[in-house]
Amino acid sequence: MAEPIDALVPGVDYPARLAQLRSWFPTDDDCRDYLEWVRWPYGFICPHCGASGSKGSDDLYRCRGCRRRVSVTAGTIFQDTRTPLSVWFEIIWLMVVPKNGVSAQDLYRIMPVGSYQTVWTMLTKLRTAMTSMDKAKLSGVVEVDEWYHGGVAKGGSCLTGKNLVVAAVEHAANGRGLGRVRFRVILQRTAWELRKAIYTTVEPGSRIITDGLNAYPSALAGYTHEPRNESAPDAAPAHVLLPGVHRVFSLADRWLLGTHQGGVKPGHLHEYLDEFAFRFNRRHSRHRGLLFYRLIEHAITAPPVTYKDLVRQSTPKPVPPHPPTAPTWPGTLETTPSNRPWRQAKK
Repeated sequence: MAEPIDALVPGVDYPARLAQLRSWFPTDDDCRDYLEWVRWPYGFICPHCGASGSKGSDDLYRCRGCRRRVSVTAGTIFQDTRTPLSVWFEIIWLMVVPKNGVSAQDLYRIMPVGSYQTVWTMLTKLRTAMTSMDKAKLSGVVEVDEWYHGGVAKGGSCLTGKNLVVAAVEHAANGRGLGRVRFRVILQRTAWELRKAIYTTVEPGSRIITDGLNAYPSALAGYTHEPRNESAPDAAPAHVLLPGVHRVFSLADRWLLGTHQGGVKPGHLHEYLDEFAFRFNRRHSRHRGLLFYRLIEHAITAPPVTYKDLVRQSTPKPVPPHPPTAPTWPGTLETTPSNRPWRQAKK
């Protein structure tokens, strides 16, 4: 069971700063011990039969019930990873704590990973854990609108090659500012598609503000519908009638074009939008390190996935050929003091 947020203490239950992260987890053994503490705070519980067990000299637990040997990463997104946990922890921090996150290309340049594919897979696995976190539906006053994202295909219309996204943005309970946000990628602007997207994200009975699209009245049965038609004579612009959802669209578009350079593939757009929503919905967290703890917490409950599970279109990017080399293990962030190498330079 997750700890209440108020019960978690920065600097005790989770690192509050990047320097603290690196001082807490200098080795993979320290990372593994933290995962054990988060996953089994009251002692080992076998994920297969629920019995207790004891830890052996090989860092594996022996279940007293089914007699299986279980590692702390078994049944999590860290299962079977070859990447050291110290690298995982650094990537998790860089992904969730900065306001704009980080791209796989940037991490590939600075982290000790063997390939771009490796770090992309790590980030995508973490996004699957983020997706499972925000399940509580929005309520109260909610703005809903659609957004076309993507480029224009050659020879097509202005909408060819674009993805249709529905966003629901909650007004803050005190009436000042915005609350949470949810995204859904849909196929068409039909009442049925809109109904599915809204029903899975907004509590029935909520007051929903939309534009004047004809599909909304039948899609919003069970909700209080407030349409605002920007096509009416003397109507205000759309960003004035629906300020919250248009602000979120603008921020999400800027993030996709800035951090990810517009390189998000259509089949993965919903995962990136879930990542954006994860940080946006926690923008008022009293300590940014709390996001690190929450993602670790869900990463050890999310089921393991493989690269093949994550790939939507198996079309490898063209890369220049490299001479064949012996396979190597990914690098680690474990270090030893370097004794001020700048002082050891040849004179």
